[in-house]
Amino acid sequence: MALTATLYHLTLQLADMDREVYADLALRVAQQPSETAEFMLVRVLAYALEYEEGIAFTEGVAAVDQPAVWVRDLTGQVTAWIEVGAPDAERVHRGSKLAGRAAVYSHRDPRTLLATYATSKIHRAAEVPVYSFDRDFLIQAAAKIQRRSKLALTVTERQIYLDIDGQDLTTPIHQASAAG
Repeated sequence: MALTATLYHLTLQLADMDREVYADLALRVAQQPSETAEFMLVRVLAYALEYEEGIAFTEGVAAVDQPAVWVRDLTGQVTAWIEVGAPDAERVHRGSKLAGRAAVYSHRDPRTLLATYATSKIHRAAEVPVYSFDRDFLIQAAAKIQRRSKLALTVTERQIYLDIDGQDLTTPIHQASAAG
């Protein structure tokens, strides 16, 4: 018998002061059986940190030709390609060529990923940010998220303040470039 995804209903109050983006979001997030809780959390963080009109979760790990999150304009054109995890350089290259911008959000230590990217061909690699978060933050936050959770995410000066059902956590947003 095949395992099915676990569906999470998250209410997210977003206050990204760095980008002046404020929104109340109701998210339905499917955690695939092959995904860790940290990976799913980073998908949610990527969605929030990239939030703009036209953003959507894709089929994620189930889709070979789609990123975890993307942004489409009113014509359906992909304007942002947002990968999560440790995508190979070819996926990042393809996404960077297809969309106006690309980004990677890693749920692990990005050093190995960055070393791979440094020796690979990636379209506009210097313009592709690779974001990561403190490991302890990811482990603790992922453990606190329930199938129905209320989150409040505040971003200021590249620092995340995350409240999950009344429990506060914080981490800086680490940034590197796919060019190394």
